[in-house]
Amino acid sequence: MSDDAARPARDGDSVPLEPPAAADSIGAALGNAARRAGLDPAAHASTGSAVWSAMGGWRGILESVLPSLAFVILFTVTIDPETRQGNLWLSLGVSVGLAVVFTVARLIAKSPPSAAIGGLLATVGAAVLALVTGRGQDNFVFGFFTNGAYGTAFLVSALIGWPLIGLAAGYLTGEGTRWRTDRRKRRAYVWLSIAWAALFAARLIVQLPLYFAGDVVALGTLKIVMGLPLFAPMLAVTWLTVRALGPARSVASEG
Repeated sequence: MSDDAARPARDGDSVPLEPPAAADSIGAALGNAARRAGLDPAAHASTGSAVWSAMGGWRGILESVLPSLAFVILFTVTIDPETRQGNLWLSLGVSVGLAVVFTVARLIAKSPPSAAIGGLLATVGAAVLALVTGRGQDNFVFGFFTNGAYGTAFLVSALIGWPLIGLAAGYLTGEGTRWRTDRRKRRAYVWLSIAWAALFAARLIVQLPLYFAGDVVALGTLKIVMGLPLFAPMLAVTWLTVRALGPARSVASEG
């Protein structure tokens, strides 16, 4: 990361005021996604309400946790002492069934089903892979690719001076990419993006050895533990930082 990427604007400095077209598009996409998830600076007066909304409330938490939890519990209680393998068909069947129920419930309630449908497709795809290979640990392969992709995107964006957190925050606060002329904001958004990259990397570092060891129970348990329990605090820190650094009108509007 060059020092110029974090240096404040001074008279005579050449600061890129016109962002690449891709930065505008990515910022708009990220901002819209964050707003749909409930992270709208104009809609929440507290960090708690913003984080709770982003997680989808109780419904979102259940959709995120229950399929994996059901798989881990059923796989554990059905482990054959001789083969040391649980009942894949039962464990995966219940996990997929729960994802289907959540998706149907969203459709009936006419609420945005995109998150549930995405979760359903991921759950079904992982289940099919595990059933084809006959290995319970393959139920978590798609998660590895997802964490790898997200982590890489956050890290690369920070290293090139266009952190994803900054792009999303600029769109949500109406600041655009003007935050790049402010040394404090640029550094904060860079380090926040690196922190998110570290979170995704930590999941891979901890979980991949368990995958290769074939320890399905430990792998599934750690996936749950390193999911929302780590996601929520990171989101809270990000939200607090963006609020503190955002335009005065955005912070004032939240009380």
